[in-house]
Amino acid sequence: MALTFFAAPLGSAWAVHGQGMGYEPKYGPGFTHFDYVNPDAPKGGDLVLSSSGGFDKLNPFTLKGTPPEGMGYSANGFVFSEYGLMFESLTTPSEDEPFSQYGMLAEDIALAPDRLSVTFRLNPKARFSNGDPVLAKDVKYSFDTLMSRQASPTFRSYWSDIKEAVVVGERAIRFDFKRRNAELHMIIGQLPVFSPKWGEGKPFDQIVTEPPIASGAYVVEKVDFGKSITYRRRPDHWAAELPVRRGMFNFGSVSYQYFKDRIGEEESLKAGMLDALEEGSIIAWVRRYKGRRFDSGELVKEEIPHARFTGMQGLIVNLRQPRFQDIRVRQALELAFDFDWLNAHLFYGRRARTQSYFQNSQDLMAAPEMSAPERELLDGLKHKADYLARTQGPLPRAASTGDTAAGLRAQLVQAQSLLREAGWQFRDGALRNDKGEPFVIRIDFADRASNVVMAPYARNLAKLGIRLEYLVRDPSLIKKRLDDFEFDMAVQILGGSSSPGNELYDDFGSKSAQEKGSQNLSGIADPVVDELVELIVGSHDRSSLAAAARLLDRYLLHQRYLVPMYYGKQYFIARKTHLRHPEAALPQRLLARSWLLTMWWMAPR
Repeated sequence: MALTFFAAPLGSAWAVHGQGMGYEPKYGPGFTHFDYVNPDAPKGGDLVLSSSGGFDKLNPFTLKGTPPEGMGYSANGFVFSEYGLMFESLTTPSEDEPFSQYGMLAEDIALAPDRLSVTFRLNPKARFSNGDPVLAKDVKYSFDTLMSRQASPTFRSYWSDIKEAVVVGERAIRFDFKRRNAELHMIIGQLPVFSPKWGEGKPFDQIVTEPPIASGAYVVEKVDFGKSITYRRRPDHWAAELPVRRGMFNFGSVSYQYFKDRIGEEESLKAGMLDALEEGSIIAWVRRYKGRRFDSGELVKEEIPHARFTGMQGLIVNLRQPRFQDIRVRQALELAFDFDWLNAHLFYGRRARTQSYFQNSQDLMAAPEMSAPERELLDGLKHKADYLARTQGPLPRAASTGDTAAGLRAQLVQAQSLLREAGWQFRDGALRNDKGEPFVIRIDFADRASNVVMAPYARNLAKLGIRLEYLVRDPSLIKKRLDDFEFDMAVQILGGSSSPGNELYDDFGSKSAQEKGSQNLSGIADPVVDELVELIVGSHDRSSLAAAARLLDRYLLHQRYLVPMYYGKQYFIARKTHLRHPEAALPQRLLARSWLLTMWWMAPR
């Protein structure tokens, strides 16, 4: 399928309301609302949600500190599939297509015929929360600020191929590209826009406690740092009746109450203090979501199936440490992780093993046999010889014990042999290297519920002589350690996009390996990976993009950079009975927490 480009020569009519990555957008120029929302959802009501840990700033775009829930962006991970309450971008996605963007702040979009620039014309109705119009100069200010050293490095990596933003009219802005990039005209539409008046002239990285001046549906009404935050819906929200926002942002206010840990959130829900809670622990879901309010029907439990692209959730190791640079060590760590036992005894069979960096995406996941399009792309790689040398043998699949003692024993014997080959010997009660140093791995968690998963893994590693220390720490401390790459092992989710592209630079690129605050926590710095990422980013049709993604998936799996974990096949949400959600099936790309926040409503009581 040829990639659909919407190009308009200078001086021509503005023609496009939306863009699809390799296809015609599903929703035409006259659409009234997305199919997965309830366009008649009533407005009003006060939604109370929760979070664990704390927050210490109201600027989600800087590296230092932790922003509150509800903002929608994070300095340590720019997740575009999630909605925020305060910041609108030039375009907004539909969640029932692989990768489509429709005008939000931008009324129209034009890609230049040479595909080296894209121009957005802003909606004249767009207003910041202080009443000022959103103008092209504000868009340029937002872009220049996010690309500066005062903001998270994620933005500089994601938009690295953009040369500059040029104001070409009061409500028209052009982005010039350094080179042709298949998705750049779409991902720059994801730029969040905020007012230059935010912070009243302070350097951007010193804007900490000042509420943002942005163009979204909500403003900060009340904040108690580290404890709670309340957002109030703007009665004058300019975009309320746009097709891309009809039926969305329905609550009159949204509050987040913060708790020390997950147990506090659960107990507050059961006490009637919270309206809804998404549960990630199946043990908690089955055993603890009980009580008087569930029995009376005031609280309802829902298991909502999904087919979302989940990416790779795994225990990543810090390759900057010499002991983890040996692939035999990394494979041994994988063999000690017994998913089958966890799924049978802790997860009640509700989890599935992650086997791909593009899990649940049928055309992006590597198959046992390389396809003809993959072989054709491989023949053109500069690093073809290295690729072939490092992908010998069958496609790796996460090890399976079958939940039997014999199965686990066989894997641990294999792991023991690999560690011995890598120079590690068991003596004096521990696995040690030639310097006599014991093999100790430390991993931090913000939630005590993780202990129940890590304890069996620690027991298995102990049989190999490896001591796994897992500790519950403050989320802000964990974030700081990850930003500074001061860790041994961490849980991370990588990939998962239905249309992978420029975000891969930050996930896997060599340049991001030493950029503090990047998503390349492992420290992958491999010219083969760099070339494959370039191949994906430069793909101009879905077929070649998918083939390049499969090549990358195959290569990453062979390098065993992490211990594959698992993914959920459904969302677990407990809610008060007066909360309602659309009858349409959950869109494939949408996260449950975003769905609840932006598309649910409160029935009259």
